[in-house]
Amino acid sequence: MRNTTTAPRRRRAFSPAAVFGCCALLALGLSACGNPSTARLEKPSLATSAENVGGMRALIAAAEKEGALTAIALPRDWAAYGALIDGFEKKYRIKVTVEDPHGHSEDEIDTVKKRGKGPTAPDVIDVGDTFARNAAAQDLLAPYKVAAYGSIPRDQKDPKARWYNNYGGYISIGCDANRVKICPETFADLLKPAYQGKVALEGDPPRSATAFASVYAAALANHGSFDDIQPGLDFFAELEKIGNFNPLHSSAATVEDGRTPVSINWDYINLHYADQLRDRGVNWQVVIPFDGSFAQYSALAVNKNAPHPAAARLWQEYLFSPEGQNLRLAGYARPVLMEVMRRDGTLDKAAAARLPTVEGTPRFPTDTQLEKARKTVTQGWAKAVHG
Repeated sequence: MRNTTTAPRRRRAFSPAAVFGCCALLALGLSACGNPSTARLEKPSLATSAENVGGMRALIAAAEKEGALTAIALPRDWAAYGALIDGFEKKYRIKVTVEDPHGHSEDEIDTVKKRGKGPTAPDVIDVGDTFARNAAAQDLLAPYKVAAYGSIPRDQKDPKARWYNNYGGYISIGCDANRVKICPETFADLLKPAYQGKVALEGDPPRSATAFASVYAAALANHGSFDDIQPGLDFFAELEKIGNFNPLHSSAATVEDGRTPVSINWDYINLHYADQLRDRGVNWQVVIPFDGSFAQYSALAVNKNAPHPAAARLWQEYLFSPEGQNLRLAGYARPVLMEVMRRDGTLDKAAAARLPTVEGTPRFPTDTQLEKARKTVTQGWAKAVHG
């Protein structure tokens, strides 16, 4: 009998390793590690840690004085950002404004460059880690070590602390079981005639980290590798050729009204859609395709020219605190400090139990592999889907 639950059927493990020390308490403003009075104090725009401004209490005071934080491309239904924004505003009395909530990673970087030192520049960004590396290379990001920096796995952060991964997931396939007779379970299934005009992505791969990861997953499903993403482009070229590719970018709205009945997206987004739309009559089924299993984290960073530098740094601290990481978990996103929190007893076990469990340890592309893949996709996507 076919499994009709909304949880992915393919099981693979996701266990980032890290060590959690007393400094994590800084992210909650509860205590300080070391003696900040002995450190050289900096203004927030130059601070590379909370200690540089006199400790967490001083950072909080400076951020509350600024009273505002400007973010970009953070939909409230994405990885628990609605709850995170509400929690941050309530905790610190800082107003969060989100510009272009449905923008993509490249839009964020473009805006940071375009706004420069202007008062409307974004304070913080959330981008795919390949885009974070690109932004760091362009000297757009401020080095800042959150209290939990030492606990973040080495391969999930920049050694200069210009960016660090915060949450992640697996590429998955979502399907409206009320509109599609048999939902696909693999990338190979997506080539079947039953999915004519139905298969959508979240955005364009050269600009969207989610869509870029989807191409990587498709490559792995078609004899590609971290060194060779071209089979992923070839796969979508074939989808377009046979008429199965739907060029409309999927969102909660397009899923709800049936315009994107099959959508490739992160598991935490597809699972959220299943919860969000169930009461509206949408039977959204989710699988992690076994033939193209691809996991990745999303990176956070502070704009070097942030108009609200203290609030920007406090936002990072909040998102890496146990409170922030558990809110990610409640939104089906896997916190980068999950295993650390499991060991020290701060993990929300009920929320963790709702995650789709999987086997094995995920592997991630190297910086060199990511950069090569990014260039291949940027140069080849338009040709793949437009001829």
